[in-house]
Amino acid sequence: MRNALLAATAISIFSPLLGVFLVLRRQSLMSDTLSHVSLAGVAFGILLSWDPTITTLIVVVLAAIFLEYLRTIYKDYMEIATAILMSAGLAIALLILNSSKGATNVSLEQYLFGSLITISVTQVIMLFVMAMLVLIGFSLFLRPLYVMTFDEDTAYVDGLPVRWISIAFNIVTGIAIALMIPAAGALLVSAIMVLPASIAMRLGKSFKSVLTLSVIISFIGLNTGLIASYYMDAPASAAITLILILLFLLTSGIKSLARR
Repeated sequence: MRNALLAATAISIFSPLLGVFLVLRRQSLMSDTLSHVSLAGVAFGILLSWDPTITTLIVVVLAAIFLEYLRTIYKDYMEIATAILMSAGLAIALLILNSSKGATNVSLEQYLFGSLITISVTQVIMLFVMAMLVLIGFSLFLRPLYVMTFDEDTAYVDGLPVRWISIAFNIVTGIAIALMIPAAGALLVSAIMVLPASIAMRLGKSFKSVLTLSVIISFIGLNTGLIASYYMDAPASAAITLILILLFLLTSGIKSLARR
């Protein structure tokens, strides 16, 4: 539980910050796509007898770069490209794992749903390193990211390397998702990234307040869900997701009542 609480804290630092930009850039599905593609990386690791974390990082980074290429081609139909890549990642994972049946005891289920309570010290350290890198990156490039997110044409005219910044953001998001998979699971990692950002956008009055609130909400949701799952003997990722959904519904209801 100590490792799980530390992992939840690390995830709550970087995942909502990335989630805010994913939502604002209308790329919420990208997190879901990369999480499904990560399963192909896990499958390749099993097939090659490598560490699945390494192969997952390689596959997700390549997919993140490819997604940026697709975004430049299908600006108005990006959901088609993400749906195809998502399906391809899951299909490849299932085919490889099926062909490797009997050669490994690894179950796809542990990567689909994750398990915070079985996370190792090494994985906790990697999550905190990721949190530190994201915080440093945001402190250095927050303004270019802000301009590029709200008006990409203006950012391009101002001389900002829009394409490279976007690729770098996609890669960082892909690495973050790959590190979160063992804890959150491929099916629920996108909810953990997007829901705190969505709640914060309902409550925040400025861009910086949205970023701050998203981290606070993520911290509360992840740790509350983890503690609840311990006492209820339930999967942690499912409990966290349901609590975040409950917070989203409560904030939406309160905002609707306040407008009347």
